[in-house]
Amino acid sequence: MKIINLSQNRPLNDMVYEGLRKAIIQGVIPVGERLNEKVLSDYMNISRTPIRNAIKKLTEEDLVEYIPKYGVVVKRVTIEDAEEIYQIRIALETMATIAAMERMTPENHREMQELLRDMQEKNDAGEVQQVIRYCTDFNALIYRFSRMQRLEAVVGKMLEYVSRFRDISLYDDQRRSLAVKEHGLIYRGMQTKDEELITLIVKEHLNHSKEFVMREIIRSQENMRDDLKDLYRRME
Repeated sequence: MKIINLSQNRPLNDMVYEGLRKAIIQGVIPVGERLNEKVLSDYMNISRTPIRNAIKKLTEEDLVEYIPKYGVVVKRVTIEDAEEIYQIRIALETMATIAAMERMTPENHREMQELLRDMQEKNDAGEVQQVIRYCTDFNALIYRFSRMQRLEAVVGKMLEYVSRFRDISLYDDQRRSLAVKEHGLIYRGMQTKDEELITLIVKEHLNHSKEFVMREIIRSQENMRDDLKDLYRRME
């Protein structure tokens, strides 16, 4: 796997940290995977110092943790993390959607309608990756139309932590079709300037996503516990 591009004209510490962080968030380096300084140093053909500095920052961000007698591993997203993230998202995304509703131009409406048509067509055709991309694009349009750039940055940062679980949820046919329908209902509320409908559907949409994410987190926790039990048995 290619974690970082060292040909960039940027400080090495930054490239290593951002590359490892992205790989963890996107699931390229999976939950429970050990981050070994020597292995990563040899793989990237760099000294251990940037690796060590990156791991220190990732530990401070709570993305990795130290397990005694084993080393640094990628930390799981907890149920509590997901609950907090989704509660914040409900509040902020409702705000952004209402702001977008108030500021959208006729051209913005045409762009949103075209995206929703494409999303429905790709879902009907079973093209999951395209549907995932359109779901991401739908949210991006709302933030762009809301003219609230700082809010987009805040929510985007939080969403990174659960994005791989959210994407997994869209591989479920029933959940994906419901998500497509919910996006259409959110836009209907924007068309009719119905703040009550927007508030209700955004909350329902994110709660449905949260429920699926929670199940995936529980499953990953159970798998990690089993792996750690096997590890400690081998160390005895």
